[in-house]
Amino acid sequence: MRTIHQLKSTLPKEGIIKWISVRPEKRSKVIEVERVMVSVDSGLEGDHYSKSGGKRMVTLIQEEHIETMGKFLSKEIDPASLRRNIVVGGINLNALHDTRFKIGEEVILEGTGYCHPCSRMEENLGPGGYNAMRGHGGITGKVITGGEIKIGDIVSIVRK
Repeated sequence: MRTIHQLKSTLPKEGIIKWISVRPEKRSKVIEVERVMVSVDSGLEGDHYSKSGGKRMVTLIQEEHIETMGKFLSKEIDPASLRRNIVVGGINLNALHDTRFKIGEEVILEGTGYCHPCSRMEENLGPGGYNAMRGHGGITGKVITGGEIKIGDIVSIVRK
C-alpha cells in the first residue's frame, strides 16, 4: 500500500503553460506576455509583486478552473480579469501546494499557498464572480531557481 507522501508525488500527467501576464503596479492593467524572466530576488520581471524570498512571488491558476468559473457565470472568462500571472492546463495545481515543481528547462517554484479570490472578482467578473471563483483561485509560488518561462513550457513535479 502506498503512503500519502507517495500518492502526493504521483501525478497522472504534466501541465503546460497556456498564458502569462505581469502587472507593473498594484491595481494596474494586466499585461499579457509570451515569455518572461523569473528571478529568485524579484519574481516575474516587470511584475509589481517582487518581494525577495516572499511566498507569493508568482500566482498560478488552472485553465480547467477558469472554464468551470465560466460555466458558473454562464460566460467566457478572460484570464486577465483574474489577475493571476500564469495559466496552466492539464495538471491539478492544488496538488502542487507544498511541492516543488519545474516550469520549462530552468525555473523551479515551490507551491506556498492557495490564492483565494478577493472582492475585486465581483467587480471584474460581475455578480457572483467572487463565489464562482471560490475554491478555484489557484496557488501562490516562491521562486527557488530563476530563468525564462514561455507559453508552451511544461510544468512537472520535481522528484526528490
